[in-house]
Order: sequence, then structure tokens, then C-alpha cells
Amino acid sequence: MTYLETLKGMGYSLTTSEPFNGKFMAAVRIGNLVYTAGQVSQLGPVAIKGKVGADVSLEKGYEAARMCAINCIQAAHSIAGEGSIARVIKVLGMVNVAPEFDNTPGVIHGASDLFNSVFGEAGRHARSAVGMVIPFNFAVEVETIFEVHG
Repeated sequence: MTYLETLKGMGYSLTTSEPFNGKFMAAVRIGNLVYTAGQVSQLGPVAIKGKVGADVSLEKGYEAARMCAINCIQAAHSIAGEGSIARVIKVLGMVNVAPEFDNTPGVIHGASDLFNSVFGEAGRHARSAVGMVIPFNFAVEVETIFEVHG
């Protein structure tokens, strides 16, 4: 089963979107690598905003990280083409944290679990999970590096 079929089975469909938003690229391809810009916790009209550990629970933060992961796949898909992602190499997960919250790995597990479910063995990746202030109060932001075919 391809990763596109797996995503479809999970209820997600990818479209091709314009990668340049007027200021920066959602993703850039260099050779067989695609680097995504930070993708925030919003899918269509649904957004998860707030500080994890205060406004947002760990479980909701995990869901927010999954949304970010889908957006990362979407950005890579738009720049590299359908079915082109070969593996996930690196994930940088950034969590909008309340002052006492320190379980950033527990939040970013949402992105890692999604990548592992979608790509199987090729979803295993290096990762960082850090706490910071995220623009526009989004709960989570994720950047990735993907290897792509062709």
C-alpha cells in the first residue's frame, strides 16, 4: 500500500497547492531532499491554538502535531509530486508551551506516530521537540526533511 492510499484510509486526501505564499516557500526541493517550512496546527477551517499545558491539553497537543505532520506531507507533495516521498529523515517539533509544561516529546509523538503509521519503516526519523512561543498562538509547528524519488 502506498502512503497516499494509507492517508486516504485514514480520511486524508492531498491536493497540490501553490508552494510560494508571497514571502517564502512552504517547501523547497534540493536534489532528492525536500525541506518544509514550519507547518502549523491547522487543517482547513480547524485550528488548534493556545499554550499546551494551560489552554491545550497534552492529548489535544498530540492531535495538533498530527495536523502539522499532514501539512508537512502536503507541502512536500505539492513541490515533489504525487507519490514521490521515499522517507522521513528529520522532524523539528515546536510546541507553544505554558511556563511549567515540559513534555514537548509527548506532544510531538503525534507527528512521529503519524509519520510511522503512514510510511512504515520509512517513517522512522531523527527528531527534536522543543518548547517556545509559536506565531499567532498556534499550539504546534513542525518542520521536516523528506527524501523523495526522482
